[in-house]
Amino acid sequence: MKKSFRNLLISIALFLIVIIFGCSKRANNWTAIEQNKTLVIGIDDSFVPMDFRQKNGKLVGFDVDLAKATAKKLGLKADFQTIDWSMKETELRNGTIDVIWNGYTQTKTRRKKVLFTRPYLKNQQILVTKKNSQIDSYQKMNNKILGVQTGSSGYDDLIFKPKILKRRIKNLVLYDTYNEAFIDLKAGRINGLLIDSVYANYYLSHSKYKNEFQKVSLPYPPEEFAVGVSKKDPVLRDKLNSALKSLQKDGTINKLKEKWFK
Repeated sequence: MKKSFRNLLISIALFLIVIIFGCSKRANNWTAIEQNKTLVIGIDDSFVPMDFRQKNGKLVGFDVDLAKATAKKLGLKADFQTIDWSMKETELRNGTIDVIWNGYTQTKTRRKKVLFTRPYLKNQQILVTKKNSQIDSYQKMNNKILGVQTGSSGYDDLIFKPKILKRRIKNLVLYDTYNEAFIDLKAGRINGLLIDSVYANYYLSHSKYKNEFQKVSLPYPPEEFAVGVSKKDPVLRDKLNSALKSLQKDGTINKLKEKWFK
């Protein structure tokens, strides 16, 4: 085979690879989103009451309702994609999702990776323990085992503000979901669970074991939930901000708060 012909075949093969992989990756920018009329939303579908599945498999929650209302304002369909929460920023960067919308807390670390919309809900990190453990303050977590969700803002607080809990505890157990963590907490495999108050309040109010647990306040700063957008697409961020502002003004967001947090 002549060298020139071989080089031609190599060039064609490389071109096809680029085409194939280029087509398989979504272009998460406003122009493409508007053309497709679909907003692909990355979620953790076990995070009550923001995004979770009922027994029949139906996806419901505060963020589900708000995302649908926001997408409708923009003339789009909301397409929810369940993702590995620890890989959320990677999914956004790779273009497999358009936004991260799932009780997503604004943090200094995350601002380096994504653009955030205006906040729409407040949150706080708290500690949940069993009542019979007598751990009714975070200071009593000395030499205890703590659970936290991988990739959560609670994990960031734990690492970047070590004096509160990290330097007290004996061991740390990481979980993919809070559901798994509550199972271990009830069984006594961990002594405390660092968790979003939004999740804990809803979960415990609906759990038949709610009387076995107690909530302990922590001196971490208050948090705010917002939507995470690719840094390459400030236009999408601005469009979402406009829609969220409108939904705040017309009372939609307050109605959803009443529905899910009353």
